[in-house]
Order: sequence, then C-alpha cells, then structure tokens
Amino acid sequence: MLPEHYLDKESQDSIKLGTGLIATMTALVLGLVTASTKSSFDDVGSAVTQSASQLLTLDRLLARYGRETDGIRQDLQRLARARVAAVWQQPSQHGSADATSSPTPFQVEQLLEAIRDLTPHSDSQRALQTRAIDQAETLLQSRWVSVISTKSSVPVPFLTVLVLWQIFIFMSFGLLAPRNWLVVLVLFVCALSVGSAMFLILEMESPFTGLIRVSAEPLRIAIEHLNQ
Repeated sequence: MLPEHYLDKESQDSIKLGTGLIATMTALVLGLVTASTKSSFDDVGSAVTQSASQLLTLDRLLARYGRETDGIRQDLQRLARARVAAVWQQPSQHGSADATSSPTPFQVEQLLEAIRDLTPHSDSQRALQTRAIDQAETLLQSRWVSVISTKSSVPVPFLTVLVLWQIFIFMSFGLLAPRNWLVVLVLFVCALSVGSAMFLILEMESPFTGLIRVSAEPLRIAIEHLNQ
C-alpha cells in the first residue's frame, strides 16, 4: 500500500539499521533478565533443599533429647506435610487442593514454644534443647521464602516496552518481506520463539506455581524420614 519511493533501497537500509538496533537491545535485555530470573529461581530451589535439611536436623535433635519430644515431632511432621501440600497445591483426599490446611504462623510458633517449655534433666538435654530452639527459629524464618517468592519482580511497564519493541521488529520484517506462506511461517516461528523466552521468564518468576516450579522432592523425602 505504500508509495514506491517509501520502499527504495535507501529506505530499506534505514529501516534495517533501526530494526537491528532495537533487536540488539532486545536480545541484551532478554539475556540479562533471563539470567537474573534463572539465578533467583535456583536460589529458591537451594532454599527449599536447605529447609529440608534443617527439618531433618531439628527432628533428630528432638529424637536425641528423649521420649518427651514424641508429640512435638509428630506435630512437626504434620505441619511440614500440610505446608508442602499448601505451597505446591497438592490435591487432598477429596480431589482438590486444601488451602485451609496450610499451617499458620501461630501454629508454627506454638511448636517452637513447646520446645522451649521442655524441662531438661541433664546438661546433654539442655544443650540439645538450645540447639533445637536455634534450629526451629531458622526454620521459622525460611518458611517466608515461599511467601516472598510468589510476587513477580518483573515490572509491568518493562514487559510492555519489551512487547512494543517486538511488535516494531516484526512489523518491519513484514514490511520488507515478500508476501508468501513460507515467509509467514518463518515469521510465526520466530515470534513463537521470542514469546517462549518471555513465557519462561514469567514462569520462573513464580517458582511455586505454573508449569515450571521448584521441586518439592527434597521436602517430601525429609518428611518421610521424620518421626522415625
């Protein structure tokens, strides 16, 4: 539809230069954001693994304390299982995720208070109680990782600008390309590839929801070994 002189060689060269500049900026931004998001995703995964280790350590400390901690260890296993089911949205026996099963901060703090209320009868028990309290405090702090990580850190204006850049790039491709099905197919595959990269970024921004999620396997293994 454009006049002939709008698509002469000089105009096409200028359009290609501008498109190349925006494409380079887009590639750099996508690369940096992908690397940053992947790093954050891996950090959350490491935090989950560390929480599993802390859970097992706390359970073994209580086990070494004596039979007085049997009730606390059972509560610890129950709360840990409920927390995993709530964060990773595991279906309950009725076939749907039970959001109300998530332990509240008050329940977790009650467990900590129960450890503090233990009455040690020897120096060994006193040392184990102190270590168990410290371990429980650390575990209580780590539970907030799942809460903080549910919020996306990619600003909406940033995504909007990135999408506008992509629109301009593909419009310029279509402006200079011949009209045939092969070109349409290639441009569609290119757009799908770039869209997939943005999809991966958004998925990794929410490590506990969506298709790409941090594995709960370390915590599930830890829970199975609790209270043994």
